[in-house]
Amino acid sequence: MTVHQTLPKSPLSQVSDPRLVRSFSYIGGKWCNAEDGAAFAVTNPADGQWLGEVASLSGAESRRAVDVAQAAFASWSATLPQDRARLLRRWYELMIEHRKDLARIMVLEQGKPISEARGEINYAADFVEFYAEETRRPNIEGVTSHLPDAEVELWREPVGVAALITPWNFPAAMLTRKAAAALAAGCTVVSHPSAETPFSALALAELAERAGFPAGVFNVVTGKAPVIVEPWTKDARVRVLSFTGSTEVGRLLYRQCADTVKTLIMELGGHAPVLVFQDTDLEQAVEETIKAKFATSGQDCLGANRIFVERPIYDAFIEKFTAATQKMTLGIGMDDPDMGPLMNEKAVAKQEEHVADALAKGARLVCGGKRHKLGPLFYEPTVLADVPADALILREETFGPVAAIVPFDTEDEVIARANDTEYGLVAYVHTVDPRRIYRLAKALQFGMVAVNRTKVTGAPIPFGGMKQSGLGREGARQGLEAFTEIKYVCRDWA
Repeated sequence: MTVHQTLPKSPLSQVSDPRLVRSFSYIGGKWCNAEDGAAFAVTNPADGQWLGEVASLSGAESRRAVDVAQAAFASWSATLPQDRARLLRRWYELMIEHRKDLARIMVLEQGKPISEARGEINYAADFVEFYAEETRRPNIEGVTSHLPDAEVELWREPVGVAALITPWNFPAAMLTRKAAAALAAGCTVVSHPSAETPFSALALAELAERAGFPAGVFNVVTGKAPVIVEPWTKDARVRVLSFTGSTEVGRLLYRQCADTVKTLIMELGGHAPVLVFQDTDLEQAVEETIKAKFATSGQDCLGANRIFVERPIYDAFIEKFTAATQKMTLGIGMDDPDMGPLMNEKAVAKQEEHVADALAKGARLVCGGKRHKLGPLFYEPTVLADVPADALILREETFGPVAAIVPFDTEDEVIARANDTEYGLVAYVHTVDPRRIYRLAKALQFGMVAVNRTKVTGAPIPFGGMKQSGLGREGARQGLEAFTEIKYVCRDWA
């Protein structure tokens, strides 16, 4: 079925290849509307403009996606690695070929600046290319036998059907990071994109179909998350569930999956600290912290949430950081501003709550602190100084463009404050002292530590956190291995 529900009046009609704009789910190699015709509207967060309607499937239809994925698993897992690699490589090539359209779709439904969207498409494609190459590498591993006359081998086998649940802030990259690894391992996939940004995932499904993936191997199921995902958590045929989102929802999925004892891969909340020491290059530290705070309008699990600055440079840092913040431009994504809108009203309300709470407890508002005149989902880049330890913004993930800056006096003090959180995804450190860098890298309870820079992620690195920031790793060899199980074979030739 190739019918499109999105009407010509939608801004999505500006996409040069109209087949990339899909409104139906993709199950078993077919484009499927909901049996009852149910659909939900998708709007542009920048201006509220209607983009289109997308099929809202039922729980029964969600289970049918597992049926077709399970049916396709035997043949897909038996496909030669080099053949899986060729399909992934073709998917990558199509993403690169259509990256301008994919970026435009993302801007319209997510709101981020076009330069960020283009960067994400390249980033998303990198995972597909990486796992196309990695597909050939898992193999039988020989182990020195501990038994006489026995030969010992370890086999890596695909787990089975993989359920992937992806968020709205990186609607392309979070899907390819999971799906490319699962497909490379030999798993079949049922995926559920956020209802706020489904068009990006459906465009990737269109390109996967063009790449030649067999029917049932890669499925995208749209609808309400509880309706679509809960059947997967209860279905024993779904052997692994990978989720990116809030820690709160992660805990819920953890409980729901307990009865079927699934493999879980979870990239959950972040509450990233930035530690700025007086020996750092102040200009560089400010520039990198601006990136860490305001990329994707602050809607990033890697976003800087707590900025600790050593007292001798505290005032100078605030002055330079504020000046840089005030120069930032807000606007419609296609105009390529520094920052776009937040995703929804709930996100804006959280900024307002955190700012009001911090000010009530004695913090100082240096700039920003309110909605922008551009529209109801635009919030000014905001700087708070002297934020007290009991403020909500220092206890919870803000997920928005509000920077909380706090002074510190000693290394031990700032390590303790940085670690004082249930989260442990990434920490940022700015110092030139090599001994301090080593001490901090050891002491900080985070899965990733970035030193004197912001960008650290990519296809070849194992992305993930400690504590309640998640389970397992995505990317790198470890990301593929998460979708496999080890089978131990001990044989006697006698």
